[in-house]
Amino acid sequence: MSHGQSRELAHIHAMIYDHDLLIVGGALNGPALALAAAHFGLSVGVIDTVPLDTYKDPSFDGRAYALALASQRLLRGIGIWSKVAAHAEPMLEIKVTDGVAGQGPAPWMLHFDHAEIEEGPMGYMVEDRHLRPAFMEAMEESDRITLYAPETVTAQTLTENGISVTLASGKTLTAALLVGCDGRKSGTAERAGIKRTGWTYGQTGIVCAVAHEKPHGGVAHQFFMPHGPLAILPLKGNRSSIVWSETDARAAECAAMDDATFLEVLKPAFGSFLGDISLEGKRFTYPLNLTLANSFIADRVALVGDAAHGMHPIAGQGLNAGLRDIAALADVLRDARHTGQDIGSPIVLNKYQQWRRFDTATLAVATDTFNKLFSNDNPLLRAVRDVGMGVVNSIPALRRNFVREAAGLTGDLPSLMRN
Repeated sequence: MSHGQSRELAHIHAMIYDHDLLIVGGALNGPALALAAAHFGLSVGVIDTVPLDTYKDPSFDGRAYALALASQRLLRGIGIWSKVAAHAEPMLEIKVTDGVAGQGPAPWMLHFDHAEIEEGPMGYMVEDRHLRPAFMEAMEESDRITLYAPETVTAQTLTENGISVTLASGKTLTAALLVGCDGRKSGTAERAGIKRTGWTYGQTGIVCAVAHEKPHGGVAHQFFMPHGPLAILPLKGNRSSIVWSETDARAAECAAMDDATFLEVLKPAFGSFLGDISLEGKRFTYPLNLTLANSFIADRVALVGDAAHGMHPIAGQGLNAGLRDIAALADVLRDARHTGQDIGSPIVLNKYQQWRRFDTATLAVATDTFNKLFSNDNPLLRAVRDVGMGVVNSIPALRRNFVREAAGLTGDLPSLMRN
């Protein structure tokens, strides 16, 4: 097929639909996919339940994201990084250790240093209050993206050669492809008849930010406590983001405490290595579970991020896995568009599923196994863990592989995640 025919076919497709691509969900994955698709020349509609101005509130609320180096490259490629780079804290080292509250870290430790790879920091910490407004601004600047908000999808129906979506306002939109970026309880997946597999962990994640006396030096810490992991992640200045997994009952108690009482509970777990600590911003809690869509695709439907796979935050891979879905799907859609294929066809969607499903299932199983191995105080398992960490730490090639894995640089990288 000549380029002229290809362009003509693409033009016919654009004539039939309101958009090439409709995305349900406007948190982070939805806008990232919209910008990646627009970057490759597609017309995109983003449907979000939240009013647009909500994301523009710059007040600090304690939430932050660990972005692997590969994810940072994607953000650079879609024009987001230049808007948030000044607020991003590089992660230069990761220290992983067993811990028991009050006893400090165990002597065995995994230590990953960005100096072991050539590409730069393993990743960056960016606060939610900087990331979301940057996405909103970039979408508003793009003439290929239309935002529908606040809007809710009430129905999705297959048409002869596309898919039609009905909104609560009564408006109907059509596209060649519908993508669910609408989280672990994805309505898009449900309406497409996609079932899920998963279980709860009996754990709740407590998320907040703290200020501390001493500088963190760009070091991220992961302490494995008997009830669940505690991650201490470096933010700009003498501040860190906390992701603390506790039993549901204990987390409910912590959520009910005032700030001063909560701080007294956090301090023994946190330790004194950064000096005195104080709370910054609000605290959040969310239940931890594993939920995998049995398929990432259906007729003219694809799932991305938590809609496809919600996993334990133990390795900080949730958002990164979602961004990898986006980069892969964007590549597949670009190639389909380039060769004049229908972007919503089974052939095209199968390429996306084959690229991502095995990877994410493997990652989900790995995080699940890790959580079960580490979230207990069994002396035998503890001995196995500590010896295992000691072995990995003593073999440079193994350690380097872990560093590359943490940076998101392993496997078949989509074009937006290559340097």
